[in-house]
Order: sequence, then structure tokens, then C-alpha cells
Amino acid sequence: MKAKYSIWCDFIENSFLDNEFIQLLRADKFCGATSNPSIFKNAISTSAYYKNKISQLNIKDKKELFLFLALEDIKKAAKKMAYLYKKDNNDGFISYELEPTLCDNAAASIAQGLRIANLVNMPNLMIKVPATKAGYEVMYTLAAHGISINATLIFSQEQAKACNDAISSGIKKSKSNNKGVVSIFVSRLDAALNYKYSQKNQIGIQNAIYCANSVKDENVRALFASTGVKSKDLNKDYYLEELAFLNTINTAPLDAILAYKNKKSPIALTSEEKAKEFIFKTLSIEEYNQACKKLLNDGLEQFNKAYDDILNIL
Repeated sequence: MKAKYSIWCDFIENSFLDNEFIQLLRADKFCGATSNPSIFKNAISTSAYYKNKISQLNIKDKKELFLFLALEDIKKAAKKMAYLYKKDNNDGFISYELEPTLCDNAAASIAQGLRIANLVNMPNLMIKVPATKAGYEVMYTLAAHGISINATLIFSQEQAKACNDAISSGIKKSKSNNKGVVSIFVSRLDAALNYKYSQKNQIGIQNAIYCANSVKDENVRALFASTGVKSKDLNKDYYLEELAFLNTINTAPLDAILAYKNKKSPIALTSEEKAKEFIFKTLSIEEYNQACKKLLNDGLEQFNKAYDDILNIL
């Protein structure tokens, strides 16, 4: 794998995919994309395209209607980035998140993951799986079936290690060309724990480095997620600049990508020990674990609410 710092776009919407998405791809502003229930909620609730599309369809079941609309976008994105994937199968991916209500149901998640992979039928699809206890089993099983995996909602090093191991073991069993990413959430940790640190907006970055050092398989990369700034005092591209490490990915909102000046040349991932020292100079291990657990639960709740909102909109 050629070491590089990849930028992926944390936004898709049908009309965007036909216009600015293509322009930004051609300008090398990003080389992959991700989605989640909140992104789809915003797209479906604000874009006229979906209202028109729904009126043309005769799908009564709301979950099936959402799946149809979402996978139409996912497949379109996959096709538009197929040339990137063909050139370098570490990029050009589009991620689709499993139904968030299934986060603790491994069997149902696996069944849905297999179904979605079959419906999209594109090699550059990643199935997004939350880093719960059930999720580790899902990651392993889907990876063993040759499906690429985006492990999401990772806040702790323990989660990062477990995701790396699950995906790595699944890929080895599959003997396929599938890949994995371990999505470490950044700005949410800053928002939650900034009050503990004199050096603001660094705990999320140091924790991202701490966790990323646990991602060691050559087919699995650390991905920095939740990289939209939460403070008005920060530049939009703050986390893109601060986390410019080789052999990693930053999936960022559109405004951050448009603001990104690429002022720093990417460097090798920095020391786990220094990051660990920064984190635990102020936090106890118990405080760290409690904060990570709360953020995971909050993230699951947020995606569940976004999914419910989508169904209510439909």
C-alpha cells in the first residue's frame, strides 16, 4: 500500500452527486465518500429530488422506501468513484451504514449487510458497522464474505484494537481484495472534554493518534471522522490540518474540504506514547472509559433518532 493522506467527503445527496461532487473529484479535493443516517435525513428533508422520486414510486413500507432511495445514491456514488477504486483500491469507496436499530443484533445486521452488498453489487462499497460488542462479530463475518468494512463510532483505543482485529481476521479468512477502515471520532471528544484541558481542541486529536496507532493491518486504515469544527474560533479545516498523517483518511464535511488549504505535508503517524501521556496527564483511565462509553451511546442514540426522523418524513 502506498502511504498517503486521503480526504473523503462526509456528505452525499442525489443532485450533488451529479454536479459539484464530480467537479470536486476531478479537482482532487477528495477521493472517497461516506454517509450516515443524519446525512440522509438532511438530504431527504431538504432536497426536492426525493419528494419527486417518492411520488413516482409505489413502495408502501417506509424502511424499504428509505433503503431504495439511499441505495440509489450509494450506487450512483460508487459508479462515479469506480475509476478511483480501479486505480487504487484503498480509495474510491462509498460507505453505507446499517440500520442503527440493529446495533446490538449481530444476526440481523449480518443479514442486512449481505443484502445491501448484493443490492449495490459494487466492489467499492463499504458497509458501516458501529463498534459495539455485536458489531465486532458483524465486522468479522461480513469481511469474511469479502465485503469491505467501515467500523464507526470509535472513541477508545479498546474499540480501535477490537475493530482492527475483527476486520483483519475477516479479510484474511475471505482471501479477497476487500479493505477496512477504523473510524475514530475526533471533535465530539473535544466538545465533551475540553473543559479538562488548558490546551483546547487537542484531546480529540491526541486520542485519534492514540487510537490510530492500534490500526496495524496493511488492509485496514485509520480514518478520522467527526472532523467538522464545533468551535467558531477554529478554522473549518482545523482537523484536516492537524491530522495530516500518512496512511490515514480524514472524512470531512463539505465546508471543511472546501476550506482545506493543505498547508502541511503529511507526516508519519506520531507517537502513541506521547498521545497517551497527554490524555492521561489530566484524565484517569476510569474517566476516559466513561467519556468514551457515553459518546458511543450518544452517537448510537443520535443515529437512531435520525433514522426515526427519516421514516417520519417519508
